[in-house]
Amino acid sequence: MATLLHLDSAVFPQGSASRDTTAAFVQAWQEQHPDGKVVYRDLAAAPVPHLDFAAASAGVDDALRAELAAELNAADAVLIGAPMYNFTIPSTLKAWLDQVIVVGHNAGIPDGPVAGTPVTIVASRGGSYAPGTPREDFEFVQNYLEKVFTGMLGAEVDFIVPELTLARSRPEMAELIPLADASRTKALDEAAQKGKELAARLAA
Repeated sequence: MATLLHLDSAVFPQGSASRDTTAAFVQAWQEQHPDGKVVYRDLAAAPVPHLDFAAASAGVDDALRAELAAELNAADAVLIGAPMYNFTIPSTLKAWLDQVIVVGHNAGIPDGPVAGTPVTIVASRGGSYAPGTPREDFEFVQNYLEKVFTGMLGAEVDFIVPELTLARSRPEMAELIPLADASRTKALDEAAQKGKELAARLAA
């Protein structure tokens, strides 16, 4: 029985592109692997505290850090909703990363407990920061998370990127609505396909 660790971090409980996309992934995962386990954390509704001196000094001996690290270490796959806020990840997701990454326990060591774990990240954003766009250099979600999960934890990272999510709420972006809708549809389709394929792979 495979375990999926699912994290959402969008502040909006409804109408969130990242939440809708992770939900499509989970639904496909559960349909393909009904006996699988899903461990869920809504970091916006129930944020973990920022790392402080005591927790940083205790490492995995800190109760919360031990709990979070155990969830991550035990996961066969990880799914993260990571919308772009002010060009980077939500602070709640950063707080979780600071708590869960313990150098010498699951990070910074060869063949650690997270090494090789598939991590799917839904990196939604209100505009477009794709290569070749004017704001390409402002993209600090994929760049950061790819480095953290591969460089520190040795995980395998894959991204799903719904773009232009503000098009329907910003009059100045109205002409981009068709592109935004296409990006959303593509993201939902990718999530369903990737959730299905990953569940089948891990359940085999």
